[in-house]
Amino acid sequence: MFWVLFLLVAWAVTGLNCIRLCVAASEAAPLPEGTGSDRELSLYEAAFLAGGPHRVTDLTLISMHRRRRLLLAHTGWATVVDPVGEDDLERSVIGAIGPAGQAPIAAVRSTASTADAVRVLADRLVGDGLAVPDSARTQMVSAVRGVRAAGLATAALATAAVLTAPLDGADTGRVLAWFTLPLLLVVGCLAIARVEVHPYTRWASPDGRRLLGSLVTRYGTGAGGEHALLTSVAVLGVGALEDPELRAALADGGSASAHRSL
Repeated sequence: MFWVLFLLVAWAVTGLNCIRLCVAASEAAPLPEGTGSDRELSLYEAAFLAGGPHRVTDLTLISMHRRRRLLLAHTGWATVVDPVGEDDLERSVIGAIGPAGQAPIAAVRSTASTADAVRVLADRLVGDGLAVPDSARTQMVSAVRGVRAAGLATAALATAAVLTAPLDGADTGRVLAWFTLPLLLVVGCLAIARVEVHPYTRWASPDGRRLLGSLVTRYGTGAGGEHALLTSVAVLGVGALEDPELRAALADGGSASAHRSL
């Protein structure tokens, strides 16, 4: 009966992480009632709701590059052409580049994405009920990862129980059946989280996603025109760019992994 100890550990790990997920979900919901659910989004706001701070910085870099106010080289360096920013986000990018007027794009992105201008933008969207609060999203993501880890731990404990206990064929089947129960709990929690909790792991709240959808409907993505191009970048990211050199410039310094995580 030594395998029972493994089973108890599996239940403890699974139960604690599932409870943690339930607590995180109850604290996150409901999202703040929006006051801006009927207004139009700016491109900066759309970029944040679609991809977070890094997307906002990428949009700012591309917009400045296309207006010849910044040069983005395919080698991964940004060079200031016009040192006077037209808004706070442009000024934060220029400040991130520094007094030398040139810096690696990856370093600029990292610094500008944490600037006060981006935090003000995020706070405004959260206050309007269009963005998910950072604390709620962080807790939810961590809790979901904990449940997934509990599933892997349960599978490992089941394997250890079978390998360490002297069991015949019938006993092995019974032991595995007992370990199936915590695994079913894990699968059930993840399935519910996919439907009920998944909105809290995104940048945009349900109202924010609705406004994003209406923005795409009005301007489209992949269509011609400067505004349509910037809309595509805001909603889809740098992958929407047709210029291979500009895509290469923004892919420098491991930024691709940052985009996959948003």
